[in-house]
Amino acid sequence: MNWRHRPLFLIGVGLALLWLLAGGGYWYAHNSRMTAEKVRAYLRSVDLRQLKGEARAKAIRELVRRLNALSWEERREARLAGDWAPWLEAMTEEEQGQFIEATLPTGFKQVLNAFEEMPEAQRRRAIDDAVKHLREARQELASADLPPDWETNGPPMISEEVRQKAIRTGLKTFYGESSAQMKAELAPVLEEMQRMMENGVFLRRRWENSH
Repeated sequence: MNWRHRPLFLIGVGLALLWLLAGGGYWYAHNSRMTAEKVRAYLRSVDLRQLKGEARAKAIRELVRRLNALSWEERREARLAGDWAPWLEAMTEEEQGQFIEATLPTGFKQVLNAFEEMPEAQRRRAIDDAVKHLREARQELASADLPPDWETNGPPMISEEVRQKAIRTGLKTFYGESSAQMKAELAPVLEEMQRMMENGVFLRRRWENSH
């Protein structure tokens, strides 16, 4: 090789290595990112009823890890999927409680406190709006590239019993006294209400009611 061309050759090799490293980093980040589809695949691949002891506890911890690694949009998609039912049914009451506490957003207590300060009419509107948003999200997801039975197998948004109790007693009291099964039913609604609060919906409604 001509010595005059050697620096250009080294620069070219260096640039090629940089491109390879950048491409490899992007590929790794893209493939290691947790998605709702990966959570659903995990739910379908593991039969919790067949597991006992440490293997069972490890499977639940892995599900917690996967769910908590999701972005808000992916988390909502995963929550709305029908693959949850067999897992929750297979869990004991204690396992359900631990799972729910481990996967609720860190700011959900703020939602409970804000909800307590609302009059009953505002509570009803907040819950109904959250449920409406979840229904709309489910319809959008059902029309996307998902299994044909996705929507029909999905859990109900919220039962009328849970809705009425939450409105009358307040979410904080209701949540503290509820069974793990009711908490599981309420979890997607709580997460949706948290998003509403972060977007300033609760604050706007307080201002509207005070004027």
